[in-house]
Amino acid sequence: MKSMQIISRRLAIAGAAISGAALFLLFSMLAGPRATGQPPSSGTDSKPFNFAGEEIVYTVKLGAVSVGRATFNYRGLQNLEGREACLMTFYTQLARFRDMERIYSDPRTLLPLRVERDINIWPRREKIVEEYDQETFSLRVTKHEGKGSQATSLRKKAPIHNAVLLPFYVRHVQGLSAGWSFTAELPQQQFVIKLAAIEEVKVPAGTFKAYHFESTPKKFEIWITADERRIPVKLTGTGGVGYTMVMREYRTGAD
Repeated sequence: MKSMQIISRRLAIAGAAISGAALFLLFSMLAGPRATGQPPSSGTDSKPFNFAGEEIVYTVKLGAVSVGRATFNYRGLQNLEGREACLMTFYTQLARFRDMERIYSDPRTLLPLRVERDINIWPRREKIVEEYDQETFSLRVTKHEGKGSQATSLRKKAPIHNAVLLPFYVRHVQGLSAGWSFTAELPQQQFVIKLAAIEEVKVPAGTFKAYHFESTPKKFEIWITADERRIPVKLTGTGGVGYTMVMREYRTGAD
C-alpha cells in the first residue's frame, strides 16, 4: 500500500509539472532585445496564427513507463471580453490527476491573455485563473479551492509567455539554423532557448526530421518537425521528475 501511495504521489507531481510550467516546454514567444534570433514580428500588421482544427495526442512517460496522455486542440477564434482571441486547450490525464487548460491568446503574437485551469488531483479539486496584462507585463493568478480563493500578482520586465504556447510561436520563425536562440520570460523563470541541432527523432507517430531545442537553465528539450507544419513531436523534462511526452497521433480539420 505504501509503495502505491508513493507511485500515485509521483504521478501527481509529474502531472503538476507537465502542465503549466511544464508543458514547458513548449516554447515560443517574443525574444526581446537579448535574443540572438529574431522571432516573428508582434506588430499589428503581422499575420494571425491559424492551426485550424489541429489536434495532437501525446503519450506521457515517466522513464520507460507510459503513465497517461495529453491532448492539444486548437479551437479557433473566440470573443474574449470584446476582443478577438485564439482559444487552445490542453488536457492532461494521469493516474489520479486531470488538468484541463483553456488558453486564450492574441491571434498575432500568441501572447497569453487569459488561462483557465481545472485541476483534479484526487481527492482535491481546484480552479486557477491567470489574467495577463501584456501592456504592463503583469499577471494576476487566482486559485479557487472549495469555498476559498487566493490571489497573487507579479510583474516582469518583458512580455509574459505561456509554456503550452511556446512551440506554436516558433512555427512561424523563418530561416532556423543551428545556434539560433532567444530569451523567453515565463511566470516562474526566464529561459534561453537554443536550436542545438537538426536531427531525426522517432516517436510512436513515426520518424521525423526535427529541430532539437534545449533550454538554459537546463530544464527541458523540445523536438519540432523541420517541415512546413512545425509539429512539436517530443518534449522532455530534464530536471526534477524527468518526464517525456511523445506524439502518437496528429490530426487536422481536413482529416
